[in-house]
Amino acid sequence: MILECVDKDAQYQIANRLKRMGFDTTFHGTNGVAVIYGLDDLVREDLFHVLPGVKRVIPIKEKQKLASRKSVGRRTVIEIQGRKVGGNSDPFIIAGPCSIESEEQIFSSAKIAKENGAHALRGGAFKPRTSPYEFQGMGLKGLEMLSKVGKEFDLLTVTEVLDLESIHLAAPLIDILQVGARNMQNFELLKQLGKVKNPILLKRGFAASYQDLLYAAEYLIAHGNPNVILCERGIRTFETYTRNTLDLNAVPSLQELTHLPILIDPSHGTGRRSLVLPMARAGIAAGADGIIVEIHPNPDQALTDAQQTIGPEVFRRLMKEVLAIHQAFIKE
Repeated sequence: MILECVDKDAQYQIANRLKRMGFDTTFHGTNGVAVIYGLDDLVREDLFHVLPGVKRVIPIKEKQKLASRKSVGRRTVIEIQGRKVGGNSDPFIIAGPCSIESEEQIFSSAKIAKENGAHALRGGAFKPRTSPYEFQGMGLKGLEMLSKVGKEFDLLTVTEVLDLESIHLAAPLIDILQVGARNMQNFELLKQLGKVKNPILLKRGFAASYQDLLYAAEYLIAHGNPNVILCERGIRTFETYTRNTLDLNAVPSLQELTHLPILIDPSHGTGRRSLVLPMARAGIAAGADGIIVEIHPNPDQALTDAQQTIGPEVFRRLMKEVLAIHQAFIKE
């Protein structure tokens, strides 16, 4: 359940009191305290009404108590250093190479991203590859390059983390930490990411249902990190022409189920460079809060995901068109 408190002071007092009573709690929303317990039927919710400072009690019967739309009643807007993700804000655009290859490459990518209005620069320093013989990323050196270039161009930075060690390396340097599709149900990783302050970009697994994705988000929120951004990046279907099938149903469906912002990834969602632009347009038309897209100054020379990476000219066109589509829907 969620206890809506009269103010911030009451929120802290009630959270401390409940912890002394043996309940697991986490802060939720502006003045809310989420009470997390396993045996819901054994707890009398009416007893929480009498606690000093409690404005109202919001019972949440869904298993995704904190990720549920009912727990907040409105869509969450996540603010990161002045940039907003969600709500009626302009689409939040993350762009950059699949993997960091060199300082020159990440610098050129950042320049393209910034000049065309992106908000954040992505770059992989740790790459979970299907084959152990493929490029695995530059590790800490790549993180340092990404952090340096992001600051130089005033772009937020995004990178994927794989384990506790990569969290400890990335969290102090990078603004947004990404959970990749392969790790969406790595629950120990999610628990550890619940302890950091960085916003988390949570990608849907390629065989995960909406409920699976929301359970994963619940792990993050329940362990202390409410700043979760969901990402639809395509699922495995019988179709072989594309790498994955970008599930545009996910955008309006998840907006009915959760208050969390949702981005789309037309790069992984299609795996084909020619399809990235039309699917980016479609995602924004469906109501997505933004896009994460792979760009490279020389796409054909990219060490990873070259076939789905777009160049400067296509990205420039993408930015113009998705913003125009967003504005058209906002004005309706």
